[in-house]
Amino acid sequence: MAHDKLTVAVLGPGGVGGLLAALLARAGHRVICLAGDTTVDTLRTTGLHVRSSRHGEFTTPVEADTELREPVDACLITVKATALDAALPRVPAAALGDALLVPFLNGVEHPARLRSRYRPEQVAPAVIRVESTRVAPGEIEHTSPFAEVDLTGDPVPRHRLDTLAATFDDAGLTTRVLDDEAAALWAKMAFLAPFALLTTRYAVPIGDIRTHHRDELAALVAETSAVSGACGGPADPAEALARFDAFPPGAKSSMQRDAEAGRPLELDAIGTALLRAAERHDVATPVAAKLVADLRNAGH
Repeated sequence: MAHDKLTVAVLGPGGVGGLLAALLARAGHRVICLAGDTTVDTLRTTGLHVRSSRHGEFTTPVEADTELREPVDACLITVKATALDAALPRVPAAALGDALLVPFLNGVEHPARLRSRYRPEQVAPAVIRVESTRVAPGEIEHTSPFAEVDLTGDPVPRHRLDTLAATFDDAGLTTRVLDDEAAALWAKMAFLAPFALLTTRYAVPIGDIRTHHRDELAALVAETSAVSGACGGPADPAEALARFDAFPPGAKSSMQRDAEAGRPLELDAIGTALLRAAERHDVATPVAAKLVADLRNAGH
């Protein structure tokens, strides 16, 4: 079944969405990219062009439209959290049919929002580990030597997750299905929140955070691990800190890159969502709260 050709819509063909769309299209699946008029015109004319350290350089044709107009097998949601509300009208529930809705968003609150708008058993949250950037409409640069996906969804039938995971695998994405949605999402959040908040607050890559702000990093990792544990995710601060120590020193967070480019920050989806979860579970997070306040006061 994994080798059946699927029809996949991709909402937001940016760095992540463009890479996923291109790999699936190259593997022979029908791909419909959903975006604004300018991007749609570009994709219809020139397709997607990818430069990848792992997958090589290639161009592949894709379909493109401003709105989903027919049922698909899966719809990947790859916009930023800041753009989600504005983008969802491109995916009318009536047009979606029985498709799996697969959000690749940062944070932990979006699955509930999507399940209030679409059928809960259709929403299959995913986590992706990748560095991929849209340098222009239809132009994607994939710079990491990996592209790894965790697929989950507590109310989603397991066979549907397995089928989609096999499709991703065949297209070149290392994919696994995880049984526990909260654990999968918090495993990402527990790493992302310290990484994003500190690199953005101090405008330096992670190597400088490790060296010059180590005490703050350790304190924030401890807070985030405690919140994660209370929410059903990993709760080992020493292991989390070891992951930061193993990270390439020049790595910047996507939030930091957004700040550098003057784009809206995912501060609510990452920082404030962490504080909301902490409050629900009565976990003290003074370091996180100060960082979120500092970033807000800086105009973010």
